[in-house]
Amino acid sequence: MSVIKFGTDGWRAIMAKEFTFENIKIVTQGIACYLKNTQHYKKGVVVAYDNRFLSEKFADECARVLAGNGIRVLRFSKAAPTPLAAFAIRQQDAGGAIMITASHNPSEYNGIKFIPEYAGPALPDVTSAIEEEVNRILNGGKVYELDLEEALPLNLLTDIDLDREYSNHLLRMINPDFIHEKPLRVVVDPMYGAGIGYLDRVLNELGIEVKTINNYRDPLFGGTMPEPTDAILGDLKRAVQSYKADLGLALDGDADRFGIVDRNGDFITPNQFSYMLFDHLVKTRTYRGPVCRSIATTHMLDKIARENGLTAIETPVGFKYIGECMREKGCMMGIEESGGLTVFGHVPEKDGILACLLAVEIMAYTGKSFHELQADLAEQYGNVCSERTDIKTTEAVKLRVLADLKEMQPRTFAGVKVERINELEGKQLLLEDGSWILIRTSGTEPLFRIYCEASNPERVKELKNETLKQLSL
Repeated sequence: MSVIKFGTDGWRAIMAKEFTFENIKIVTQGIACYLKNTQHYKKGVVVAYDNRFLSEKFADECARVLAGNGIRVLRFSKAAPTPLAAFAIRQQDAGGAIMITASHNPSEYNGIKFIPEYAGPALPDVTSAIEEEVNRILNGGKVYELDLEEALPLNLLTDIDLDREYSNHLLRMINPDFIHEKPLRVVVDPMYGAGIGYLDRVLNELGIEVKTINNYRDPLFGGTMPEPTDAILGDLKRAVQSYKADLGLALDGDADRFGIVDRNGDFITPNQFSYMLFDHLVKTRTYRGPVCRSIATTHMLDKIARENGLTAIETPVGFKYIGECMREKGCMMGIEESGGLTVFGHVPEKDGILACLLAVEIMAYTGKSFHELQADLAEQYGNVCSERTDIKTTEAVKLRVLADLKEMQPRTFAGVKVERINELEGKQLLLEDGSWILIRTSGTEPLFRIYCEASNPERVKELKNETLKQLSL
């Protein structure tokens, strides 16, 4: 079998090919060995799973291996979102969590992510240590298992349900008074995933009129991917306009990412929502701290931070770095352009449910659509347009472009002076007019991502075309 390696957020693979019961036991044994080398195993481990095919069976395999290693299992009795698994670590004072999910990947995938005791995504030192243990087991190490029926009388297995506790915590993260004053009509699309029933339940408690679509388990995700992007959210756009709703809200497969559709059926990008939310938090919260964003996320956040005497902290791509920043720097908010978000006082893990509730709060508080809010912010801070383009290539072209990127040190780009070159991840050119370009490669496939940001769509297109020309893509 191929080597098992953790990617940006856990290990994902195609079911029945690499993601098998045998391999899930090996990975879990690796996690158990890692936990025994720390001391966190003594507190027990949360086991949760999403709505994918066989996820609950894979979760049971994890539970058997943990119990076989003498580690107490706190097992969710039904599908649960990733942010709830992270919340459970704190609520149960556990030593970590195993989440069976492939998040927004296609339906043939499943995956496993380990969330350490700090309730945020595992950092590279943790995943590297787990990979070492996994490789040792692959080379002849032993997997220990215990039947779950035997684990119960030994106090090594407890079923948990924290829906009420999690909902109460979410209500503390928002301001219900704003919402009670202006009830809205909202359409919720959990995309057949683990977020079914969570967002709509809290909204109903707040007096919101909710219509829900795609709210039953479908391991094929309606024939598409459970990813709340502009191209995939056609059902939600149509439902918002059909019901004459104020807002459409979507969650990905494990509910750690969000998607927003305005009342006219237009998709609001995570970049756009990020600066609207940050501005809202500055106006409505008393706590002050930095904002944390990935290198690929809009610099409008930096402008708003500067105008309000705050700082913006930049991280590499991957919410694990944002989670670390939230824990160590006391940030007001952490966000990435792909739709991961958390705020001060919450777990340092992506939470699409919380993001959607904050979207409702913003609309209720302002009484404006997101397009109107965007226009207001453009008038105050200047206009900004962002775009990401994915370019698939061959492995040979990928290697050639990486070599070209290494040598790329332009003094001007698309007719404007290059003010600074940032190599935190990939290569980012920051231009004198405030625009920027980031080129980074996927670590798992021959794919380049090109991010461009400028003051208008025409300039974004110009930057993208110049990048493609210079890299011969």
